[in-house]
Amino acid sequence: MVLSAGWLSFLGPLLVWLIWKDRGPLVRNAAASAFNFNITVWVVTIIGWICLFTIVLIPLAIVLWAVVWIAQIVLSIIGAMRASNGEVYRYPFQVPILK
Repeated sequence: MVLSAGWLSFLGPLLVWLIWKDRGPLVRNAAASAFNFNITVWVVTIIGWICLFTIVLIPLAIVLWAVVWIAQIVLSIIGAMRASNGEVYRYPFQVPILK
């Protein structure tokens, strides 16, 4: 994630929300939900790094990273498809920061 700038996954949705949030409720909701979900993914990834450094929790760190990686790919694709169809999509397990 560090080498690929994957740790900036929240930046795109944040920019869309800041620039185009007034274009309508669908754009505002899609960008805010994507931002909130990516922040949640970012926090879980940091928890995985903390678990890695405790050495005892290395297996937990690996499981967290695998689950987060799969969830981010699958749920981001689902969210993008729903937004392109004009549907409201609420990501599961998101910390509500933007509304």
